[in-house]
Amino acid sequence: PFLLMDHLGAVEYAPGEAKGAPDHPHRGFETVTYMMDGELEHRDSNGGGGLITDGATQWMTAGAGIVHSEMPTEQIVRKGGLFHGVQLWVNLPKDQKWADPRYQDLEADQTKLMASDDGGAIVRLIAGDIAGYTGPGYTRTPITYAHATVNAGARLQMPWRPDFNALAYVLAGRGSAGPERRPIQEGQLAVMGQGDVVTIYGDQQQGSRSPSLEILLMG
Repeated sequence: PFLLMDHLGAVEYAPGEAKGAPDHPHRGFETVTYMMDGELEHRDSNGGGGLITDGATQWMTAGAGIVHSEMPTEQIVRKGGLFHGVQLWVNLPKDQKWADPRYQDLEADQTKLMASDDGGAIVRLIAGDIAGYTGPGYTRTPITYAHATVNAGARLQMPWRPDFNALAYVLAGRGSAGPERRPIQEGQLAVMGQGDVVTIYGDQQQGSRSPSLEILLMG
């Protein structure tokens, strides 16, 4: 069901450099915008919207049709600063393509937090189910969506629905994935094989851009 993923940054904007996306239409799918650093302001023709910042997620169901804008805040435009986020497009089931538009504002403190047994990894569950825990996002399409931080030298191993695919996109850092420990780094996507466990390792040595391995987990 994943149509597109746009990795926004990470970039350090100079004053006046930040640009956004003025009013534009969507129909038949959902946009899921997750911000780790910086600020993005969302407005839509259904009255939804607000500020996305500091680990917040805004989930917009376009359904039968909606017009929205995504713009950097006045402060980011005026002063510049760090900007890092991701927008995922999730397709809607055929029988829900003409559903009424809907909007969810998920603040960072609503996200379900989980830690690995050794404390070396933290998972922020935004939507779906992992290990008996459920994220706050309401999904019309069955998916799992989470952000994991794996410390340098640590391992993240967690159960995964065997009927789901499993994708790990690297937001920052370096590591490896799966029992064969295939190397992965920023901007790369690991596509897991069949199974019911996802395993990710953070490299002992990380680069200057990030002290840990940051990944999006999707299924």
